[in-house]
Amino acid sequence: MQLFESETTPNSPNPETPNSETATPQTPPPSGFAPVLKNRRFLLLWCGQIFSQLADKVYLVLMIALIASRFQGANQSISGWVSAVMIAFTIPAVLFGSLAGVYVDRWSKKGVLVISNLIRGILVLLLPLFLWFSQNDTPILGLPLGFWVLLIVTFLVSTLTQFFAPAEQAAIPLIVKRRNLLPANSLYTTTMMALLIVGFAVGEPLLELTDRVLANIGITWDFGKELVVGGSYAIAGLILILLKTGEKNQETSQEQPHVFQDIGDGIRYLGKNHQVRNALIQLTILFSVFAALAVLAVRLAEIIPGIKAEQFGFLLAAGGVGMGIGAFILGNWGQRFSNVKLGLWGALGVAGSLIGLSLSTQHLGLALATTACLGIFAAMVGVPMQTTIQAETPEAMRGKVFGLQNNAVNIALSLPLALAGVAETFFGLQWVLWGLATLVLAGGVLTWYISRTGSVASPQTEA
Repeated sequence: MQLFESETTPNSPNPETPNSETATPQTPPPSGFAPVLKNRRFLLLWCGQIFSQLADKVYLVLMIALIASRFQGANQSISGWVSAVMIAFTIPAVLFGSLAGVYVDRWSKKGVLVISNLIRGILVLLLPLFLWFSQNDTPILGLPLGFWVLLIVTFLVSTLTQFFAPAEQAAIPLIVKRRNLLPANSLYTTTMMALLIVGFAVGEPLLELTDRVLANIGITWDFGKELVVGGSYAIAGLILILLKTGEKNQETSQEQPHVFQDIGDGIRYLGKNHQVRNALIQLTILFSVFAALAVLAVRLAEIIPGIKAEQFGFLLAAGGVGMGIGAFILGNWGQRFSNVKLGLWGALGVAGSLIGLSLSTQHLGLALATTACLGIFAAMVGVPMQTTIQAETPEAMRGKVFGLQNNAVNIALSLPLALAGVAETFFGLQWVLWGLATLVLAGGVLTWYISRTGSVASPQTEA
């Protein structure tokens, strides 16, 4: 660990130089993004996140491209094929999220991060070979064998993702000081939202460009798309090999409790710790709202003058830009306030922005501005709440808690996707947006009210 000792010295006053102009016992530790960006271990994790999450987003674009080129018939809707892939991608998130969190607590976080990425990369890179072997085989249950291969690979990739997500969240507090968790999570959230936009926006052009580049250099085998996605996973895994988390070796000779007992321990911990439980509830509500907006954005784009339904991505992009701005503001100045206050202000702002969006359907500029404000306030909820979970959860419980969080978030993302469109049809767009605003407001106020009965430490109050 000597390689990283220099990362801690700027944050610690030197008692041997009390008269130094640059470091005195009264000098406050650096705040904002500077300490995080000087932390080489966090930079390694951050780079791994960029390649891994980019691959996650482009993976779905890859599946659609493969379906369109290999399985979709003439004059046939692609929706049924894509829905089957989405189901295969969602099932592991619901089934294995909590189980994965238990094993993340038992295993090396670094090992999980590295192996999950490398195996995902290998699976995607082998896809052309799998499809070539299965192209002429007899269909099973009316579906081509090659499509079953896509479903199986998608299921396996999603299963490995359930291990990567809690391991990544549990690794951040191991390599970042408690007082720097807020800016670290701000960078994490900004990157996640940027990749959500960039991944879907540039996914198809990036895959096509890779195919053309390979063709221009004389490689005619069609595997450029898989090379982009699988290569991104592999690069993430190779980068994370260099990561040092400082984890202690766990005793493997001791008999481990049953996994369901560990899951029960995580649930009981959430029941006793209102800070972490309330933060998890607010995050779940926030993800539910954004999942619903992903569906409602199509309807919004349809009725707003100056934009077409198929251009709904502009609205989502405005929200992503706003969240990036909000995360940047929090990373630089958010440490001055408690996480509970930030969460309350954010909830009030999200609710107000949703109501404003329901009244902005006749002006494109106003709708984009309101959506950007929605993103800014959403960051004020998401970043402090994620920081609270990391800071207040003991190291031995982090995998379990983040596994349960992964489960809750995936369910929160799935249900609104199915229900938002139906609710809009029956009740109208305005009433659905007002309902979402009420849900966010209730969650924020309830969390703030419950937190008044205990003490919620903000990052700057740590010892």
